[in-house]
Amino acid sequence: MSIENPVAERVRRIVGGMAPRPAADLGDDLRLIEDLGFDSLRLMELTVVLERGFDLPRYRPEQLMGVLRVGQVVDLVIRALEVSA
Repeated sequence: MSIENPVAERVRRIVGGMAPRPAADLGDDLRLIEDLGFDSLRLMELTVVLERGFDLPRYRPEQLMGVLRVGQVVDLVIRALEVSA
């Protein structure tokens, strides 16, 4: 039995709640655009929701490049929280 990181769980809930095509099982390998239906505007909205929801500084565009999957979003938020701690 694995213990889920509460931050990871919360990020997944946010991503799943904002996804145009929600998935029953929001695994780390799901692709934001292809699998969940995010477009560029929805991705920007997700970024703002995560920044505000976790009280993070604004992400720079270069930090977001290459973030294509749910697990990468989770990692991005966890790393930002570690840096700001």
